[in-house]
Amino acid sequence: MQITQHRNYFKIAFNAMASPCEILLFSDSHNLVKVVAKIAIDETKRFENKFSRYLYNNLCWQINRSEGKKVKIDLETFNLLEYANNLYQMSEKLFDITAGVLNKIWHFKKDAHPPSQSSIDELLPFIGFHQIDYAKKYFCMPKGMQVDFGGIGKEYIVDRVAQLITPICEPEEVSFLVNFGGDLVAKNFNSLHPAWHVGVENIESHRCSEKLINISQGAVATSGSTKRFFDYQGQRYAHILNPITGKPVMGAPRSVSVFAGNCSLAGGMSSLAQLQGKNAEIFLKNAEVEYLCYW
Repeated sequence: MQITQHRNYFKIAFNAMASPCEILLFSDSHNLVKVVAKIAIDETKRFENKFSRYLYNNLCWQINRSEGKKVKIDLETFNLLEYANNLYQMSEKLFDITAGVLNKIWHFKKDAHPPSQSSIDELLPFIGFHQIDYAKKYFCMPKGMQVDFGGIGKEYIVDRVAQLITPICEPEEVSFLVNFGGDLVAKNFNSLHPAWHVGVENIESHRCSEKLINISQGAVATSGSTKRFFDYQGQRYAHILNPITGKPVMGAPRSVSVFAGNCSLAGGMSSLAQLQGKNAEIFLKNAEVEYLCYW
């Protein structure tokens, strides 16, 4: 963790969930910033230690190795599952946290190639949120299935951190920006504070750059394939996978950024838009959300 002081704001920087994380605060109080830093880092690490699929013996590990047996869960986990289920239903089964098993055969790096149809077909029976049985105190899914909270986790924890530091910042009129890997929430408690300048993915002429936007209140989340893809025999394969076919979504935008009142909503809408492929903008317009879309 690093705290740096700039002309009229502090920056807290750390790494978590495979992303650079930062919190910016319009404040001249180093003590307040240290309190915010501890709260934010503790909460982020707590969530990561609980839900990361890359860590040993945490809740996600227990769920994914439950072999069809029931696992005890808490209310937070239940609420995350409810949100994932809502996205599953809204997307007509295109957003599915059980689709992570496809990462066993799809590798989005240079010189990669598509897996065989037979290897895809072998995994499809292990995908489908509707196969999960869960309630407020337990979770159960068939043997061989896995869940991955990564598609909803970062946006959730951005909202959580913003929620936890608001009672500290609001009385002091300290405006802030929570930015975890490009998914962010801003809150402005003082009209004298300028807007934050934020770069979002901008694809122009097949080159990836940044488009600067100003934000002082609300959330932004971006979903895209500008970094994880491979080209094979003249076809580009991006990392956003269709859980029904077991193959990458074709014709989707290179980048979608959605603006909303909270980061979970923004992230959900940007992800659902990507899963619509060439119909992404039609989906966003019908949803009546503000967005930036680059092809």
